[in-house]
Amino acid sequence: MNDEFKNAFIKTKAAGSIASGALDEVCSVIKPGISTNEIDNLCYQFINDHGAYSAPLYYRGYPKSCCTSANHTVCHGIPSDKILRDGDIVNVDVTAFKDGWHGDTSRMFFVGEVSVKAMKLVKSTYDAMMKAIKILKDGIYLGDIGSTIQDHVENDGFSVVRDFCGHGIGKSFHLNPNILHYGKAGTGMRVKEGMIFTIEPMINLGKFETKTLNDGWTAVTKDKTLSAQFEHTIGIKKDGYEIFTLSDKGLNFPPYKI
Repeated sequence: MNDEFKNAFIKTKAAGSIASGALDEVCSVIKPGISTNEIDNLCYQFINDHGAYSAPLYYRGYPKSCCTSANHTVCHGIPSDKILRDGDIVNVDVTAFKDGWHGDTSRMFFVGEVSVKAMKLVKSTYDAMMKAIKILKDGIYLGDIGSTIQDHVENDGFSVVRDFCGHGIGKSFHLNPNILHYGKAGTGMRVKEGMIFTIEPMINLGKFETKTLNDGWTAVTKDKTLSAQFEHTIGIKKDGYEIFTLSDKGLNFPPYKI
């Protein structure tokens, strides 16, 4: 790996570690009765205290520091005075901008005791993401990523959202290529050493169709069924990959043991 790629990996790891650290903090406070604004404030403060900036804040007019997407919200839920209640599932998505580089990650959280169907959906989503990550190396096709995720979740009886995807990331928040979470193996561009991108599958309990609410951001399932998402920022090596947004505390999948 050349020096340019090595530097990009180091910088992205630093940003990604701060982003994942913010989610570690969320693990310690999330419970019935907390508002999504409180989660947003915590993430903002943690990222700021670690010398970074919350990239979503004011990005294309987005008004908050993170996204909080509960239950049938697929992505880009805007934090508010909304109170999380026992049985909710919620995705918290954060991006830290540090020394000119971005680290982007999200996790699902259980609020109190959740249903069996919710747990199964969340597990399938996480397992699909990790299965796709584990095939990453120089030379595979982007279609291999999407196919791996789609096959896994559809075998579990769930559906892959088509309207949103992963993306290249680095000095800019969103870059090419788009990383689709569905598709056909052996198709699309080849993955190359040095590439950095996100894998962030959004998986629905029901049908894959979504709609965006009047705020211009919040995407929900059309059939109002539950949705789940996880996200990591990853760099491609010659013979594998590096995940830049793993929890330093091992808090990668709920329920989180604090």
